[in-house]
Amino acid sequence: MIETSKKSRWVWPLGLIATSLTGAAVFVFRGCWHSKMSWPVRSEDYSYQVCMGCGIKRLFDEKAFRSYGPYSYDLQRLMAWERAHRVKAIGHEAVSQQRSAS
Repeated sequence: MIETSKKSRWVWPLGLIATSLTGAAVFVFRGCWHSKMSWPVRSEDYSYQVCMGCGIKRLFDEKAFRSYGPYSYDLQRLMAWERAHRVKAIGHEAVSQQRSAS
């Protein structure tokens, strides 16, 4: 009977340690889920949201009221991505308008 009580004293701390290590490993390998995003913020004609957990940013479309594009910690990089994306879309429109009807 003494042996079983000694075993039960060790089972609980070992289970707690194993659970803590597993949780830490999942967090390290997965990182932030970006589930809590801030309200849209406006800067230089661009709107973006910030993750309240890790601080990463993502562009936000005010008309469609949704975020879009890649995640980045650097706002200037996101703005450059948007400008390049916009120029690319304008180039595709110009090509499609120049095609003949035949």
